[in-house]
Amino acid sequence: MQRTSKWIGAGLCFVFAAAPGIAATTEVFRNEKVIVTEETLAPGEQETVAGEHASVVTFLSGDAVQGKYVDGRQRQDAVQRGEVLNEAAGRRIVTNVGHAPLKLVRVEFLTTGSDETWGMTGLAPNYKALFEDQHSRTYDIRIAAHAWEPQHTHHARVVICLSGAQLEHVLPDGSVQPSTLKTDEVAWRLGQTHKGHNLGNTDLWVIAIEPK
Repeated sequence: MQRTSKWIGAGLCFVFAAAPGIAATTEVFRNEKVIVTEETLAPGEQETVAGEHASVVTFLSGDAVQGKYVDGRQRQDAVQRGEVLNEAAGRRIVTNVGHAPLKLVRVEFLTTGSDETWGMTGLAPNYKALFEDQHSRTYDIRIAAHAWEPQHTHHARVVICLSGAQLEHVLPDGSVQPSTLKTDEVAWRLGQTHKGHNLGNTDLWVIAIEPK
């Protein structure tokens, strides 16, 4: 299940209960549009998020996060693999109050974005739009083993692979690009027009985030 509104809006700045231990944060890559980090919190660990820019968070593992907002509101959110949160800018402290390690990928947007709405324009019918705002279009992609996608066009995007598969892209001129993704791989893919083909025996599942 994807949730897009629980941590969005006024008062987004929040502080979680203090806890021992500091999270491990690794920068995966950055370019002129995004900074992408992987963050891992053991149970009881916390991290401070500067929140200078809006971001999208995809959870790879974990079960619970508890929050106390600056306006006094409190909540405890269950999380699961593949869940996605759309976060407005704002400083906050995140604490893992669950029993399992919490691992997430954060895509922070470096541009001011655009008011243009892309909707499902250009996307294949097997893509499920999760949300869209001025900063990004975010969607869920699933391709069954041995299945093809119809030809479609997408913008440059961050791809977070939740279930890896052996893939190829067939371009309009007939040329073929190997595009295999491994489980938990995070990659930057340029915009293009192609047909996707899952060559392998495993279903593909990815979250794709297109910065505007």
